[in-house]
Amino acid sequence: MQRSFLTAFIAAGTLACLAAAPVASAELDEPLQYVALGDSFAASPQVPPPDVSNLLCLRSLVNYPHVAAKALDAKLADVSCSAATVEDLTTSQYPGTGAQYDALTSDTDIVSITIGGVDIGLVTLALDCLNLNPKPEGTSCAAQNTAGGSDKVKAAIDAWAPRFAAALDEIHRRAPHAKVFVIGYGNVIRPGGCFPTQPIWDMDADYLHGTIGHLDSRLKQAAQEHDAVFVDTYPLGVGHDACAAPANRFTEGWVRTRAAMPLHPNAKGAKAIGTTLAAAVRRAAVTS
Repeated sequence: MQRSFLTAFIAAGTLACLAAAPVASAELDEPLQYVALGDSFAASPQVPPPDVSNLLCLRSLVNYPHVAAKALDAKLADVSCSAATVEDLTTSQYPGTGAQYDALTSDTDIVSITIGGVDIGLVTLALDCLNLNPKPEGTSCAAQNTAGGSDKVKAAIDAWAPRFAAALDEIHRRAPHAKVFVIGYGNVIRPGGCFPTQPIWDMDADYLHGTIGHLDSRLKQAAQEHDAVFVDTYPLGVGHDACAAPANRFTEGWVRTRAAMPLHPNAKGAKAIGTTLAAAVRRAAVTS
């Protein structure tokens, strides 16, 4: 049965309220149908426990899609996959792994997506910014990427942005009744960094911080222009970035203290993002 996002949300809320009732109604609608798309930021690689249904994608069972689905009492199809690019939305990333778009149907109520970091080389940039020795014994990634007066990485982000906009249009085409939520990459490393706690020079921390912010700005712009909701994760990371005390970190740095891939959310970070996404879904239902 096809239904609008608002109708689906109301039906799911009715189910949740009546879950403990002694008599269930056969006329109640199904729970929200939620599809999670995206790359490693959504998948949360190396955060236990792993999703053994697809070990190649390095998905965690406590990543932000699982947290949000539990909070919303939604039925989740998590097809996020580490190292995914926009192309992997349409093609098989690994043998036996379907294109992420294949999870979308006319019955889908909610879609979340975080993607773009791999497309624009964010991981490579982060590795290039690594410096184990203090200045000047090394090379600045900021200097390398802005040589000649132009910013190569920001230019790559701007060139990629229309492809993400087209991806949002395709999501709407395949899941015409769904509300789409774009989750940003947020605050990985604070301005100025924290060398040597995290081995990145201050100017390079600023550059990486600004680059992620620029990517998020393009994700937000595309969301606003293509009928999606941008979920800003930057405020969540303030005081919880890779420079924070280990117990306070939501994102692990180059030097990790919890199980998570470097520069990715740990379990606490995934919980914070998932909780924020669930709140965004509820707000969208109220305003629909």
